[in-house]
Parts: sequence; structure tokens; C-alpha cells
Amino acid sequence: MTPILFVYAKGGPPLEYAIPRIAAHAEVHVLALAPLPEVTAPTWRPSCASITEEAPREGDGLVELICEHAELVGAGAVTTLSEYAVVAVAHACRRLGLAGAGGNVEAARDKRLMRHRWHQAGVPVPGFQPVREAADIDAAFDRLRPPLLLKAAWSAGSTAHVRVEDRTQAERAWQLGRDVMAASATEGYAELHSARDGVSDFLLEEIVTGRADAWFGTDSKHAWGDYVSVEGIVADGVYHPLCLTGRMPTIPPFTERAGIAPVALPPAAQRRIEEVSRAAVDALNLDTCATHTEIKLGADGEMWVIETAARFGGVMTTRQVEAVHGLDMLGMLVRQLLGEPVNYPERMLTGGTGEGPGAAGSLVVLAADPEGRPWQDLPPWNFAAVDWHELLSEGTRIELVREAALPDGTPMPAYTEAGGANAMAALCFLTADSEQALLADCEHVIAALPRALADAAARTGEDEALPGQGTTDRTDRTDDAEADV
Repeated sequence: MTPILFVYAKGGPPLEYAIPRIAAHAEVHVLALAPLPEVTAPTWRPSCASITEEAPREGDGLVELICEHAELVGAGAVTTLSEYAVVAVAHACRRLGLAGAGGNVEAARDKRLMRHRWHQAGVPVPGFQPVREAADIDAAFDRLRPPLLLKAAWSAGSTAHVRVEDRTQAERAWQLGRDVMAASATEGYAELHSARDGVSDFLLEEIVTGRADAWFGTDSKHAWGDYVSVEGIVADGVYHPLCLTGRMPTIPPFTERAGIAPVALPPAAQRRIEEVSRAAVDALNLDTCATHTEIKLGADGEMWVIETAARFGGVMTTRQVEAVHGLDMLGMLVRQLLGEPVNYPERMLTGGTGEGPGAAGSLVVLAADPEGRPWQDLPPWNFAAVDWHELLSEGTRIELVREAALPDGTPMPAYTEAGGANAMAALCFLTADSEQALLADCEHVIAALPRALADAAARTGEDEALPGQGTTDRTDRTDDAEADV
């Protein structure tokens, strides 16, 4: 098998899922730039030919580090699944003469450059203003329609996103956002190619009005979010949209709660979304990489592109797609990077395969109610002690994503809007008979979880729920449990 260098950093699919799929097509050599998830090591370490742990260098030094290791193992390809390492890996691939995202990769990472490219290409995007200094805030309020959303240009997971109504709020939010990004960087959740990028770079953009009911209808008792993602692969400059994934409604400011596949949209609507995603990805001029494109759905068929990343969607997206659509996107990308033939669907898939579960989803566990209000008390997180049979429908299965979970007994982290997904206590993977059943179960879990955790604490003799602000270290998420319901 051809050697492949896998650059590991925070984020992306869990290694227990990703490494075996990469290893099915290549000899895997791991260059770890962050602590590896040892809780799942027995499932992924046997698939690795070598593992090297290194402290990340800054800027071009990181690119040189990746190149050195690629040459050492004779890699025929280099890849990463982390948002934070995408840029460095792309530059290393160019230097090595290997397939990769290419010289335009920053346009799929820096939200300011991304929107500029789309604006030039006529791709529909919200109005925006880069923020580098206080004067840029004044410029934003002079020409954009408030309320506005302050975003960190290099963030992920809604980190450092704050809704603002006026200049004073924006100035305070900008300082808060920089503090949040600096704190995230200390935990490894920051751009690796440059120590500066991601801490001080922001933009303000108009908040466009989504209308999920205009797309999903009003008959359902369960609410879909007002945006979707198009998962795809760019192969030698040619974009292949593969399928859609949907969402539950976000909570303030725009923090995700759950991703679901398939999406309950008619094929004609999905085709229109597919074409907008094609225009967005083509405008970025990427070479060979995964893509994850988020599109906001408005009234009267209007759409706005929110972002495109040169990597697969968040933690369990690849597994959701494989479960529902039968596509091993990781394996497809590896074969493409190695120059091997890949069978892409002629058009984006718009429904499940009929084999396996009817739907699959990822549920983010946050200490916030369905409207986003922080919990008053913070009971201990305890997946194993929750009575999931009481919370889920017959036929629904829930599994803890061990690499993205706090240890049982850890107090739930307090939810704050600026912190976004940094307040995640755990991630759960669910399968169900249909997307509507899965959506309903996720809604019920979110509403019932505070009481369920409190009851679990009472049964297991844990400490009383803690009032006020909880803290946690996201670098040590351990546990192992799953339930069939």
C-alpha cells in the first residue's frame, strides 16, 4: 500500500472512525500536532504504520515539519481532517508536488477572503465588513443594516460569534471575541499555520432572515433549521457535490445543536441548493480536497452562502453520510489524493439508499434549553447513568462519541453565546427509522436532559447540581457507553 501522512490536530471525525477507513486504502503514518485521544486508541492504533508526536511550529516552519515527515515515510499523499491544519497541509502538498487543496486554500478558511471571492463572483452572501481596527466597526454600521453578527475570521463551531446592535456593543464584543479566541488557542482550537491568525481577525456581517417553513413546510410538528450543508469533494479542480445534511434550529447566536441526514426536502429544492453550492465552491478555485458548504434558506426560494471549508463537515458528518447514503467519503478522498479511480455519483444524492438506518444524526450536548437559555443548575454529565429508554423512541439508537465527551461525573460546562461549541459537554451519534423520528427524539432529549441528568445524579450518589458557571478542560474527553432503544 502507498504510504499516506495523516496530520492530526483538534477537530474532525474521531480517529476510531477515520483511521480504519484511511487505512483501507493506504499505509497510515500519523503526525500528531495535538494530544492523541488515548481513550479510543485500541480501535485506531493498530491501523497505523507509525505515529509521531510533535509540537506544532509556526507559519512556514509548520509546513517544513509536515514536508520533512512526508519525505521520511515516502508519502504518496498528505491529508488532515482538522479545520486548523488545512492551510498548512495544503501548502506542504504544493511544496511536495502532491495533490491537495492548492494555493487558494486560504479562501476556504479566512471568512473575509471567502466572502470577497463570492461577492466578486456574484454568489449570494450577506453584506459584510472586515474588522481589523476600531474604524472598521464604524464603517460597518455606516453601510450595513443592523443587527450584525461579529465573527472571528478563522473560527470554527460558532466560537467568538456575537450578535450586536450598535457600535458600542460591537466594540465590546470585539474585545470579548479576541479573549475567547485566545482562550481557545490555549486548548488547541486555533489556526496552526500562523500564531496570529484567528485571534485578532474578525468581520461584521448582516444577519439574513432564514425561513425554514418556506422550504420544509408547516405540516411537521418538529422544526428543521433554516440552513443546510452540502458535503462534497473537489477532484483536480472539478467539484462533486455528494449529498445534503440538515440541522435542528440553532441557539443564540448561531450555535449548532444537531446535524441530520437525510434532509426532508423535495429533490427539486435540493437540486437548486446543489447549484448554489457549485457556484460557491467553483469561485474558490480549489484543487483536490473535501468540501463542506453551509447555505442559509430564506423566503421565496432565496439563499445565502455562509461558508465553505476545505475539509469534511464536523465531527460525525462523514459517518452520518456513510450510514444513510452508503458513501465512504474518507475513502473516496484518499483514493483521489493517491491518483486512484473514484466513482462519484453523477449528481448529488437526494435520498437514502434504503439500506441500514433511515436517518443518522449528531447531537451536541450543551447546558442550554431549546431556546438557548443557559441552565440554572449544572448537574454532572453522566451518559452511562441516563435512562435513554425514557428519552428516545423505539428503534432509535444512541451512542456516545468518546473522543468528544467529558468524563462521567464532570459538571456540565456553562453555556455562553460567545463560547459557542466550546461549551460542549459531549457529542452523541444517533440512528433512527426516519429523519422526522430522529428530529423529534433530538428535540425531546434537549428538553428533558436537565431533569434526566439530575435524576441520574440522585441515583448514582453524585454531588448536587452546581449553580453558576461551570468550567472544563476539553482536552480530556473520556467514556465508553452506548444504548439500543
